[in-house]
Amino acid sequence: MARTPSNMLALGTEAPDFELMDTVTDTPISLSDAKGKNGTVIMFICNHCPFVVHVNPKIASLGKEYQSKGIGFIAISSNDVVNYPQDAPHLMKEKAAEEGYTFPYLYDETQEVAKAYDAACTPDFYLFDSDLKLVYRGQLDDSRPGNGIPLTGTDLQNAIDALLKGEKISAAQKPSIGCNIKWL
Repeated sequence: MARTPSNMLALGTEAPDFELMDTVTDTPISLSDAKGKNGTVIMFICNHCPFVVHVNPKIASLGKEYQSKGIGFIAISSNDVVNYPQDAPHLMKEKAAEEGYTFPYLYDETQEVAKAYDAACTPDFYLFDSDLKLVYRGQLDDSRPGNGIPLTGTDLQNAIDALLKGEKISAAQKPSIGCNIKWL
């Protein structure tokens, strides 16, 4: 498995707008439809990447915990499904149910959204404030498949907690590491 780091989009960047098909509900969802009142987590994931498989339990539980606190969660898959058919939309719907996602799992067929966010890997995490300005990007935590470090979600969770408390989020942020996005 390739170990690709995040590109680390500049803090303060405004979230690029989008409207994509939600594979869970089979309806189009825009950023304004799914954003949270207090902030929004946008994550680029996919079905097959071992790094995403490793973090799925934590992203599902974080979604459940923080959506009730006004944090929107949006998952997006931008992978080429011709060469990676396990990431096809109908299988995304199955994966969302299997993992217990309580948030939209959107399909970025043209990959324009991934390019707008300068996404590089799966998983790649972005946290935007209530004005959709980027306040955190990078890793979920230090855990990776096989490294023996427990899956905690600490890095992203600390950023969300600071955002909710109105505290400054440290600019010292570590890139996520994962499989590269499978470009067309």
